[in-house]
Parts: sequence; structure tokens; C-alpha cells
Amino acid sequence: MPIDIDFFLETVARAVAETRTPVVDLIAVQTRDPFRILVATILSARTKDEVTAVAADRLFRMADTREKLARLSEEEIAHLIYPVGFYRSKAGYLKQLPEALQTFGGKVPETIDDLVTLPGVGRKTANLVRSVAFGRPAICVDTHVHRIMNIWGYVDTDSPLKTEIALRRTLPERHWLRVNSLLVAFGQSICRPVSPHCDICPLLGPCPQNGVTPRKIMKKSANGNRQTLRFISWNVNGIRAVAQKGFTEAMTGFDADIIAIQETKAHPDQLPPEVKNIDGYTSYWHSAERKGYSGVAIYSRLQPDRVITGLGNPEFDCEGRVLTLEFPSFYLINIYFPNSGEGLKRLDYKLRFNQQLIDFASRLNRDRMVVLCGDFNVAHKPIDLKNPAANVKNAGFTPEERAWMDSFIEAGFVDTFRMFNQETEQYTWWSYRFNARAKNVGWRIDYFCVDQASRDRVRNAAILPEIMGSDHCPVQIDLLP
Repeated sequence: MPIDIDFFLETVARAVAETRTPVVDLIAVQTRDPFRILVATILSARTKDEVTAVAADRLFRMADTREKLARLSEEEIAHLIYPVGFYRSKAGYLKQLPEALQTFGGKVPETIDDLVTLPGVGRKTANLVRSVAFGRPAICVDTHVHRIMNIWGYVDTDSPLKTEIALRRTLPERHWLRVNSLLVAFGQSICRPVSPHCDICPLLGPCPQNGVTPRKIMKKSANGNRQTLRFISWNVNGIRAVAQKGFTEAMTGFDADIIAIQETKAHPDQLPPEVKNIDGYTSYWHSAERKGYSGVAIYSRLQPDRVITGLGNPEFDCEGRVLTLEFPSFYLINIYFPNSGEGLKRLDYKLRFNQQLIDFASRLNRDRMVVLCGDFNVAHKPIDLKNPAANVKNAGFTPEERAWMDSFIEAGFVDTFRMFNQETEQYTWWSYRFNARAKNVGWRIDYFCVDQASRDRVRNAAILPEIMGSDHCPVQIDLLP
């Protein structure tokens, strides 16, 4: 049954009335200058509002008009707007902007078709500028609008562009100007991408909750301890890069007890405090000796009894691939397995590492439960990648790597995801090429595993493909410690 969109949006409006105003709307309150709103909107893409606000203020002190912006060099612009996401690309767009506006008599155009011809302006930015700067009918569809409208069943689409087209047909025009700011605030506070707070949502009941996995409200035992713990594992493919793509917001949104990350490509002293010190967590690091390569880290709300770096073998430990936390009832082993490499030139190295990892985990398992997680860099079965026949001789799906995974399972470890889900096309990694993620042409190479004796402690295992920022998505388990 179709939802009452008027009721839904009015309910959301009341729910988010006390939240912070999105930075572009805030700038619009301060000035109706379309140029400043356009620049602020370009800066805001994939950047936290508080970062955008500071960068925009710094830039506008030097260049609040097209003419003044034209006098700045690209390097000066980059320095002024740092550290917004993709600041160097945005500096290039802003440097080209004054000349591009000459086509429209030096003014910001009002139509979507004209706006998208400007450097750094896509449909989302164009719609936002049209609605905020000019008060014209426009629907700005970002990931929150796209996601929430599909959760509500108001649209059935697989991309923001298709959502925009569908909403233009179905959404009453009176809602067009405010739908973005409402659903962005709602998506950041209640209807989050990961573990949405359905338990406190004012729409609980009428909301269809399409495709939603609500957060679990952890019950407490008599002594006040949570009975179930949530763990997340995520290959971030460079923590400094993902830090510009909403990393800290995603980390907070997980609401997890332990978050293990791989391929940090950084040493802790290369990171800003807000990345190393996420509120509520203590971080632990094992970085490669080679700068900008490999590396693992763990953020934990729980205090470990001991931290173990590496496997005790310099051949592997110099690459920063294994980090283990010991707790009273379990070990958590975070692993970034080697890639066999182009032409399988590192296959032998990987197989040696793999065998030593089994030995290491088995020794720990004599003492207590073992939880292993990370990027294993292998798709175990044909079900775990899109095109198995074409990849038999490629890194990550060779007979040797898959045989090792068989031996790992035979050694007494369980792939927790397949305990709950036997469906096809469940992937955790997609190539950046050929629009692979949008087409879901991927591989499942990120795992949570536990020892066989502890499988009954696992309450849930999931893949979180909606979390962006890396070529991998996070994986999750909930279990009894």
C-alpha cells in the first residue's frame, strides 16, 4: 500500500526540528548570493558540514565574488579550502569557474541543464543550487534521499538519478525544495545507513522498512554487562583517503564494540587526531615498515588484556598484516592477507603467510574462542564472485588459494556469513573500473570467522554494501563473548 508522503515528511520535519541546519542552507540564510551558494555547494560534496563551513568562510574572506576568485591561483584556492574532501580537484573546478560563468554573462545560471555544464557541478549540486539559491522547483537527490525513499517504498530505484526522475513524477511539488534537507538530517540522525535507530523512529509502524536491518538493542545481564557484542571489519583502502569520505561518521554509525580496519596505508603519526581518537574508542595500530603500504588497526570500546602485533615472523610482520587483541573470553585477530599479485608473483609468499596464520590462530584457540576478520584476498567458492570461470587463474581465485581456504575450514574455523546467507551476488569488493559496484560485479573476499566450537555464539553476520568510501564494504557479526 502506498505511503502517505505528506504524513511521512511532516513527521520527519518534527523529528529533525532541533538538528543542525545543513551548511548550504545555513549559507543561504546568511546570503542569497547564488555565486556563494554555488561555491559552498561544490565544496560540500563528500565533506562534513563543519569542515565545509570553515573552508567556505576562509575562501570567501579572500574571494566572495567571481572576479576575486579569478585572481587566485589554483594552489592558493587549494590551500584555502583544505581539508575538504578531494580539495585538489575542487580547487581545479573553482579555478575554472569564473571563466565558465562568462558563458552566462558572469552570473550563475538557474536551469539544471545550464548548471551541469559548470566545472564540478553534477545533477545533485545543480538541483541544490537551483532550489536553495533561486527558490525554484528542484529535487536534490543524494544518497540519503535515494536510500530513504526506497526504504519507504515511495520509489523502487537503484540509483539517485532514477530516484530523482521518479520523484519528479510522483512527489508533490510543494515538497521539492525541502525534501533534501529533511531527509539528510533524518538520515544522519535516525534513519542511518548502518544500524538505523528504528526503535526511536516516529515512523515505526507505518514505515515498510524495505531492506532495513535495524540496530540491535543489546539486552543486559544481571551484572549490567551487554550479552551480545557487535564487531565490524572493513578494508578502507587508505585511511587518509577514506577520512575525507565520511569515515568518522560511518565509524560512529556502526555502534560497534570493536571495529577492525585493514589496508590503512599509514602510520598513526601521519593521521589527524580526529581519525586516531574517535570518541568512545581506543585505537591500536600495526603499520608496515614501508610508508603508504598495507597496515591494520583496531578501534575498541573494550579494554584488552594484551595486544599482539604480527605473527612473530619478520618476513610477514614488516608488512603490518596482523593485529590481535586478547580479551578474557576471546581473541580478536585482524588480518590483511597478502594479494597474490599480478602474474601470481606473490602466490608462494601468500601461501606461506596463510599457513603460518592457521598455526597462529590454532595455538590461540587452545586457550579460548578465536574471532578472525579481515580481507582474506580470496573468494572461496564460485558463489563468492560474479565471474568464476573467467577468474580461475587470477589472483584471489586460484586453485591454490581456494585449497588453502578449504584447509582453513578443515582446521576448525567457520565462515560466519554463510551460516546465515546462502544467496548469490553477496559481495564485499568491487573494482573501481567499469562501474563494477553499480552493476554489482564483485567478489566476497572479506570475512568474519570463528572457531568451530564457538559457532553457536554467533547471533548474526552481515555484509554492509551501502557503506561507501572504499572499494570494499564493511562486514559485521554479532556474537556472545
